[in-house]
Amino acid sequence: MTVNQTPADGDEPLPSPDAALALIRDQQRSVERNQLGGIPWVLVMWGIAWGVGFLALWSGYDGGNPWFQLPRAVAGAIFGAIFLAASIVSVIVISRLGRGVRVASGFGGTVFGISSSASFVAVYLIGVALARAGADGALISLYLPAGFGMTTGLLFLMGAALWRSVSQVVLGAIIMVTAVVAPFFGAPTNNVVMAVLGGGSFLIAAVAMQLGLKRGR
Repeated sequence: MTVNQTPADGDEPLPSPDAALALIRDQQRSVERNQLGGIPWVLVMWGIAWGVGFLALWSGYDGGNPWFQLPRAVAGAIFGAIFLAASIVSVIVISRLGRGVRVASGFGGTVFGISSSASFVAVYLIGVALARAGADGALISLYLPAGFGMTTGLLFLMGAALWRSVSQVVLGAIIMVTAVVAPFFGAPTNNVVMAVLGGGSFLIAAVAMQLGLKRGR
C-alpha cells in the first residue's frame, strides 16, 4: 500500500527538513534577541552608576575634586544608593531572561542577579571588618573600589559562561584589569580611574551589544 505524499490542491507543499530547521533557528534567534534586549540598558545603567558613584567618592576626599567637595558621608551615601538601585534593577531584568522559554536559563539568571547583590554587600562588610581591625581610611578607600571592581568583573565572566557572550568576557576582563590598576594611582585618584575606565567600558559594551542585537548576532 502506497501513501500519497503529494499535497492536495490548494495546500502548500511541506518544507524540507533543512528549511524547517533553518526556520526554527531563525525563530529561536529572534526570541533570544527579544529576551536580551534589556541587557544594553542594564549596561548603560551600570555605566552611569559607576561614573556618578565613583566620582562622588572622589569628591568626598581632600585632594580629590578640585571644583567642589562633598561631605564624606554624603559621598558614601550617593555611592551606596546608586549601586543598590543598579543592583535591584539588574536582579529584576536578568532574572527574567529566558523565563517562559528555558527553565534552566531563567533559574541561572535569577541566581546570577541575586549573587551580584549579595557579593557587593559582602565586599562592603569585609571593608567594615578591615576598618574595625584598624585599617586606616586610605587603605579602605583603595580596597573598596578594587573589591567592587573585581567582583563585578568576575560576575560578568560568570554571565559570559551562562549566556555564551563573548562581549561579556571582554567587558569582565576590562573591569578586572581596571580594578587591579586603579589602586596604583593612589587615593582618591583611583576613583577617577574606576569612573572613567570602568564606567566608560560599560557604556561602550552597551552600544556594541545593541548594535549586535540589531544585526542579529
